[in-house]
Amino acid sequence: MDNADHMYLAGRSMIPTHNSTASMDFARNAAIRHNCASAIFSLEMSKVEIVMRLLSAEARVPLHVLRSGQLSDDDWTKLARRMGEISEAPLFVDDTPSMNLMEIRAKARRLKQRHDLKLIVVDYLQLMTSPKRTESRQQEVAELSRGLKLLAKEVECPVIAVSQLNRGPEQRTDKRPQLSDLRESGSIEQDADVVILLHRDDYYDKESPRAGEADFIVAKHRNGPTDTVTVAAQLHLSRFVDMAIV
Repeated sequence: MDNADHMYLAGRSMIPTHNSTASMDFARNAAIRHNCASAIFSLEMSKVEIVMRLLSAEARVPLHVLRSGQLSDDDWTKLARRMGEISEAPLFVDDTPSMNLMEIRAKARRLKQRHDLKLIVVDYLQLMTSPKRTESRQQEVAELSRGLKLLAKEVECPVIAVSQLNRGPEQRTDKRPQLSDLRESGSIEQDADVVILLHRDDYYDKESPRAGEADFIVAKHRNGPTDTVTVAAQLHLSRFVDMAIV
């Protein structure tokens, strides 16, 4: 993504497509692999939960093991090997509840000034509130979507916003999500430079030959082609990875 691009990751909130996992993958790779200052504004998960997921993905220790605290000697060794690089990464996590757009904007501007911020993740759009009074929730989401677009331009770094889908896919034979399935979709579809829709075939079909795979459907790309990228869903490690390295 270019500076000032605005991207949405979307999936059904009640179906574990793991939008938060995908958005954290972007931030984790930017901060740890490329030393790019990244911020996660999490309105859903606590900082502790996010850190656990980051440790699971980086150290390859199953998330349920970290949650239980029943780590083997091998698990501790894996964590120790990765802890230094993780702790030094320029990754900032803010789990302040009920953040509004003005608060996120102010915090992002400070991070830009102090740490040359390169990536912002907002998880997720429908939990944000607007300081302005609006006539409907759809209008409020439109206001938030435009605000995030302006934020990307102001701080000159990509903004990834996680969003929900409506129930459209559940009512179709073909369960793959479409742009029209974006919840309160009109403004989101219009404002976004890139929209990626997440789909897991094995959620709907337990006998699917594509078990353990996920599709990142690039449904909109203002400055490039649309396509579908298939990745491995290593959800026990709270991450998605390229099929080539599975």
